[in-house]
Amino acid sequence: MKIKERTLTQLWISKKDSSTHKGRIKWWIALKNMSFCHNIINISCVKSSWSNDVRASLYSLMMIIILTTLVGNLIVIISISHFKQLHTPTNWLIQSMATVDFLLGCLVMPYSMVRSVERCWYFGEVFCKIHTSTDIMLSSASIFHLSFISIDRYFAVCDPLRYKAKISILVIFVMIFISWSVPALFAFGMIFMELNIKGAEQIYYKHTHCVGGCSVFFSKTSGILAFMTSFYIPGSIMLCVYCRIYFIAKGQARSINDSNPKLQIGLEEKNRISQSKDRKATKTLGIVVGVFLICWCPFFVCTVMDPFLDYTIPPTLNDTLIWFGYLNSTFNPMVYAFFYPWFRRALKIILFGKIFQKDSSRSKLFLESS
Repeated sequence: MKIKERTLTQLWISKKDSSTHKGRIKWWIALKNMSFCHNIINISCVKSSWSNDVRASLYSLMMIIILTTLVGNLIVIISISHFKQLHTPTNWLIQSMATVDFLLGCLVMPYSMVRSVERCWYFGEVFCKIHTSTDIMLSSASIFHLSFISIDRYFAVCDPLRYKAKISILVIFVMIFISWSVPALFAFGMIFMELNIKGAEQIYYKHTHCVGGCSVFFSKTSGILAFMTSFYIPGSIMLCVYCRIYFIAKGQARSINDSNPKLQIGLEEKNRISQSKDRKATKTLGIVVGVFLICWCPFFVCTVMDPFLDYTIPPTLNDTLIWFGYLNSTFNPMVYAFFYPWFRRALKIILFGKIFQKDSSRSKLFLESS
């Protein structure tokens, strides 16, 4: 079994069969070059052996990711909150998701950065549990939001006449509440009740746990549960809904093209604006979903497979996949900036300080009739 974090005692056990004098000398030389996360080295995790140049490069790269995540999502939050024209049901969901991404960059990524580079956790065991729970909660909350956004888009595109009646502000607030509360209960309950290691306690405490580390551990059962709850079920719902939207929208376009010419002109004139906006919003949010799946799928697959592979996935690969997943929170505002003209106009107003002018909240970011 290849273990993720090894203490001095565990290293000695793995080397005890090397009873020759030469083997022991080599082992002690290697031990002398090691750095440890804790003063009591026989129970301490081993610190990373990267050079200072490598550490500086990693810190710089991760800081760029963190700052880009914070700035991009903060602009989305400010734009939707400030400009009255953006106060729509879909945008409230987007704002809530941007808040999730912002908090991930603010509360989770900085500590994950230190852990990933140093291979040590300097913030205490209790805060380790809080950090891990928050990480799982916010990551899961993102896909919950995307699931509800897909449902919102379904009614907007496939049943536009009854959209406002079905997707009211109250319904949106219920969606947002579920998107935050369910992941929070799942993440904090699992970590603080140690349900994630249930059934694999012996493996965890003998081969993985060490002082000065903070790596999340899943047994076979908890790994499958986390995969299903946080990724597979909501992700499958999302994909099914978007496939349904695609085929219905395609059928609607075909029906309009095949209709009576006069009726066709009337329908096109009446529905052109709203359908164009809905299709564009649906396409954009579909790309957001695709980016999410591409970023997080490798991590969740490794998470569910690792216990069945006797925990042989290297910690470096696991950390890399975690940061690749974090990039999803960085990319979302970029998707909005590229596809939404209103976002670019809002960004311009914010950057030039016009947001502080009187009645700036009533600025027209897009024409209501175009």
